[in-house]
Amino acid sequence: MLVALVGMCSAPLAQALQITDDRGVAVTLAQPPQRIISLMPALTETICALGQCARLVGVDRDSNFPDSVRRLATVGGGLDPNIEAIVALRPDVVVMAASARSQERLQQLGLKVVALEPKNHADVQRVISQLGVLLGLPDASALWRSIDAEVAAAARSLPPSVQSARVYFEASVGMYAAGEASFIGETLTRLGVRNIVPARMGPFPQLNPEYVVRADPDLIMVGDGHSLGLEQRPGWSGMRAIRAQRVCRFSTEQGDTLVRPGPRLAEGARTMARCLRDKLASPAGGQTP
Repeated sequence: MLVALVGMCSAPLAQALQITDDRGVAVTLAQPPQRIISLMPALTETICALGQCARLVGVDRDSNFPDSVRRLATVGGGLDPNIEAIVALRPDVVVMAASARSQERLQQLGLKVVALEPKNHADVQRVISQLGVLLGLPDASALWRSIDAEVAAAARSLPPSVQSARVYFEASVGMYAAGEASFIGETLTRLGVRNIVPARMGPFPQLNPEYVVRADPDLIMVGDGHSLGLEQRPGWSGMRAIRAQRVCRFSTEQGDTLVRPGPRLAEGARTMARCLRDKLASPAGGQTP
């Protein structure tokens, strides 16, 4: 639906453009790029959601959505790209994370680099707008308006009984949590629930098992790939979420929508909303006093 919405934009304008990226660097191109390499899944997905997948000629190894990008040349990882493979594809521009250290090398080889790294909802909105400028699209902001409306709809779908539930979201192996300051935490806040990891701890702090035991959340959200053995963590078997089996284990595909700050934010919000309804809204899943 998002692709169809933004795909109505007119053809890219054949004129010079300038974009200031997240490094504060002003990048000038003679015209909107027709050969793009993306080294970050969220950027890949945003370009495609803007209806411009056909301009991608290469992606990082983790970019896997939509399915069409799986057929593109893979040029290594976002943090360890294959420089020779990138050069061989003759891109007009390489879009990548601002924190990636290969920017300077690519620029030394004469390639245009645009560094963008969304970290919260406002960043996702901004990056959509910046990529719209880069791609020469007149109304890229329509994509964000659609995403924002769908997140709001996901929040409205939740019954009052779910409001203010205390949630622990484990974002990756090693007990890295998604705190209030993360884009995942922002989505949880919009859904009306409380995060046990406050913003002062940073967006993705590494926790020890005892912290979660003391917080004793009503619900745990975790990726299926690192959810084994939760009950064996010190003290976890006595937590209310474990006792009442209020644990949502997300598949790899679901996890991608949840941990990528891009155009599938709304899909991630719907996934979390389903989890909240399934585990907390029914009489059997009611919160423990």
